[in-house]
Amino acid sequence: MSITVGEVTCSPDLKVATAYILPLGGNNREEALDALRRNRSDIRRIVCRGLQLKFSPEIRFRIDETFDRLDDTRAMFANENVRRDLDAD
Repeated sequence: MSITVGEVTCSPDLKVATAYILPLGGNNREEALDALRRNRSDIRRIVCRGLQLKFSPEIRFRIDETFDRLDDTRAMFANENVRRDLDAD
């Protein structure tokens, strides 16, 4: 399964990193989250090899909903009433 990591945010103390992910095609989201969560410790170990921090951050995984919000926005702008209001300006 191919997974896209859209963004990673860290807590101010760098002890928690949240990775926002989305499987390719947007399908099997829960499967992807389960697989990543099962392998969290291995992923953490690999990521931390390249870091020079006192503590290795806990990695949390969440679904990236950016693309869903973009689709909703596109649908909103495609709505006839919204287009009419935009064209009036």
